[in-house]
Amino acid sequence: MNGLLYVDKPVGLTSHDVVAIVRRAARTKRVGHAGTLDPFATGLLVVAVGMSTRLLPYVLAEPKVYDAVIRFGAETDTDDATGSTTVERMAPDFGDPAVQAMLTHFIGTLTGRIAQVPPAYSAKHVDGERSHALARRGQGVALPPVEVTVHGWSLLEVVGNQLRVRITCAGGTYVRALARDLGRAMGSAAHCLALRRERSGGADVRDAVSVAALRPGAIAESLVALRSPLDVLQEMAHELLNEAALRDLAQGRSIPATVPGERAALLSVDPVTNARMVVGIGSRTTNNRWQPKVVLLGDAS
Repeated sequence: MNGLLYVDKPVGLTSHDVVAIVRRAARTKRVGHAGTLDPFATGLLVVAVGMSTRLLPYVLAEPKVYDAVIRFGAETDTDDATGSTTVERMAPDFGDPAVQAMLTHFIGTLTGRIAQVPPAYSAKHVDGERSHALARRGQGVALPPVEVTVHGWSLLEVVGNQLRVRITCAGGTYVRALARDLGRAMGSAAHCLALRRERSGGADVRDAVSVAALRPGAIAESLVALRSPLDVLQEMAHELLNEAALRDLAQGRSIPATVPGERAALLSVDPVTNARMVVGIGSRTTNNRWQPKVVLLGDAS
C-alpha cells in the first residue's frame, strides 16, 4: 500500500477531491498529491499513497507540459472560462501574415524568465488569506508580479478566434495568466478556455488512470496498481543498500556513499519480486556518506 498513482483528473473536481477518492480506493488516509490542478483544468495529477507521501517533497515535477486553448475577444475575472467577462475587444485576424508575425513576437516576450502577475482567483496569500477568497467577496486584489519560467510554446492549431498551444514551463507558472497577457499584448483580450496537463517531470498523463476506475477499495484490492516512486526519482542518484546499510538506515545512521550525486534514493531489493524499492532519501555529507532525510522502513501502513 505504498507507491504512486497517476490520475487523469476530469473537469470540475479539485485536487483535494481526487485525494479523497484515492483515500477511499486505497482505504487509507495517508494520501497526498504533487502539483495542484484548478477545477476547470484536466489531466495529470501525481498522487502518493502510504509512506510514499513522505517522498513528495523530492518528486521531480518539472518541467510541466500543458495543452491550452486560448480564446480571444474577451477577458474574464478568473482568466479562464469559469469567470465573468470583464473586457471585450475584437479578436485578431490570425489569417493575416502581419498578425501572425505579431503573435510570434509576443509569444517570444512571454518565454524565458518573465514577471507574471498571478490571477486574482488564485491560491496566493494576501495578508494571510487566499487571494481567491478575497476575490469572491468582491474585494479588490492587486497581486505583485512574480518571476516564473516559461521554457517554450508550440502553436498546435488556430480555429477562428482560438489558439491551441502547448506550453512547457516551470512550477508556479499560471497558464491562465499567460493567456490573459498574450491577449493584452496583441491589443485584444483573451482567457484560457481549456487547460490540460500532459506531463509533470517524468510522469505522463498517458500512464494515468481515470477517476472512474478508482471505486472504493480498488487500490486496496489490487484492482488498480500503484507505481514505484522511482518513476519520478530518476534524476536522483540511486544507492542500493546491503543488509548492514539497511540496518543503519533503520536506526537513522549515515550510510557510505558509493555513487555520485548530492542526494540519493536509497534502495533495497524485494526478495519475492526482485524489484528495487525506495526505502529512504539521503543527502551527501562532507565525509562522503548519505545522511538519511527520509526513512521508509518499519512502517506497515
